[in-house]
Amino acid sequence: MESKHMSAFALYQTFSTDLAFPAKKPSLQVAAKNKKKRETTVASKKVNTAKFRLKNEKSKLRKKLKMAQRQENLKANTEEEECVTRDGEALDALLADLARVNNSRERAFKLFQWLINPIPAKSFFRDTWEKKPILVQHKNPNYYKGLFSTAEFDRILREEEVQYGVNLDVTSYTNGKRETHNPPGRALPLTVWAFYESGCSLRMLNPQAFSSTVWNVLSILQEQFGSMVGANVYLTPPGTQGFAPHYDDIEAFVVQLEGKKCWRVYNPRTEDENLPVLSSPNFDQADIGRPILEVVLEAGDLLYFPRGFIHQGYCLPEAHSLHITISSYQKNSWGDLLQKVVPAALEIAMEENVEFRQGLPLDYLMYMGVQNSDKDDPRRAQFFSQIESLMKKLTKYAPVDAAVDQKARDFLHDCLPPMLTPDELASSVQGAPARWEDGQVIDVGAHINAQTQVRVLRAGCARLCSDGEAVHLYYTTDNSRIYHKEELKSFEIKPEHTDAIEFLIHSYPKFVTVGNLPCDATEDKVALAEQLFEKGIIHTAQPL
Repeated sequence: MESKHMSAFALYQTFSTDLAFPAKKPSLQVAAKNKKKRETTVASKKVNTAKFRLKNEKSKLRKKLKMAQRQENLKANTEEEECVTRDGEALDALLADLARVNNSRERAFKLFQWLINPIPAKSFFRDTWEKKPILVQHKNPNYYKGLFSTAEFDRILREEEVQYGVNLDVTSYTNGKRETHNPPGRALPLTVWAFYESGCSLRMLNPQAFSSTVWNVLSILQEQFGSMVGANVYLTPPGTQGFAPHYDDIEAFVVQLEGKKCWRVYNPRTEDENLPVLSSPNFDQADIGRPILEVVLEAGDLLYFPRGFIHQGYCLPEAHSLHITISSYQKNSWGDLLQKVVPAALEIAMEENVEFRQGLPLDYLMYMGVQNSDKDDPRRAQFFSQIESLMKKLTKYAPVDAAVDQKARDFLHDCLPPMLTPDELASSVQGAPARWEDGQVIDVGAHINAQTQVRVLRAGCARLCSDGEAVHLYYTTDNSRIYHKEELKSFEIKPEHTDAIEFLIHSYPKFVTVGNLPCDATEDKVALAEQLFEKGIIHTAQPL
């Protein structure tokens, strides 16, 4: 794979649907302990016996609690296994079942668990994520059936506007040389399949723009990662290789759909190439050493490798290969966050602290800089000491929450729009019954009132952010399936409505009554709900 991929945290409070938004949290009441008088005439033996009995009762109670907890955990694990261990079940049936899961974050977790099953997701993120490659063999060629196919590839070429270099790359790798063979213009089946027949690999860059199933899967998984999830599809003829050895700047899940492909994975060559910021150029075989993993992926298998791990895949003579690489976590590191934090912190520090505005030493050019780096000059040590002091003081000016909101806005812009479940469609603006009938327009208007129950469409579909002067609500529901085809969508929120927006976001997945939104007037509550409904950000408990 050789591509650039474009891929929050859950706020969850259990508000009752009919409970008004609390202006102030009630203080906790501490129950007073009953004091028992000790009878001095009671023999010490009786006291010890009573203590023993009390201790014995406490021990029994602890055992009962442990047993109840064990049974509850077993029940939860059994329920999760029912959802994720679906060997051979059609993907559309799995997605239909997941559509009935009430919480989109839980839905994302369950889909990811199915993807890497039988490896538990928690142990995967603890032991494998960003650390090492791992192979999952299901011994079931139909495990991922329905996600994508060569027949779907052919349908897209025939029915969709596929452009070379934008949606499709034609590549080859022979005698150690990687080439791209893209002609200009639209990719038509006759030419594309002629390339394939001549031994070229085909890479579809954004299958989610053409395949509803891929769109659905990626739009669900992006809530698992809190980062955009992208995909490329690779179709490779028997006995060929389409790409040179290289590493990527994303976490890669290679899902084998048809045929088989041999993969070689290599450690990062140096510490500097561990979790790299950018993808690598093409490597010669002599540059990469010996593989740490060499496997043949068959249909139903999955291979994960972190960014920075060099890899190459080639087809065996007896079979073609179709795989989809699902990727995430591009430019989502601590360093990427600090690139937003530090410049803003420095700007604030220079405004508020005179130390950052004091002039440099008059003669600093005489002893600082590369040409002076070998000088044994005490002024250099003093200069570095001052830099270190200012850097330490810089942290207290760091606007971390504001920088996180910048990252969140980038993520919301990168996101795929949510693919609605049947229930969400029926209860959202997209399923509103407005229509032309008998020569007139009927059922126009949201018909939301103070008794209507609403919630945000998905856990991560909207976010409140402030630029210091105004508060805006950013949202994904109007995004395109084509990366950044649309500008990031937002609108300004009145200051008196911010509590209501926060209440809605924090209440998910609970539905809340419009009349309980923390606005001053009922008409404001209804107007705000109608605005959010018309933009597709919220939906109702029942179809309007």
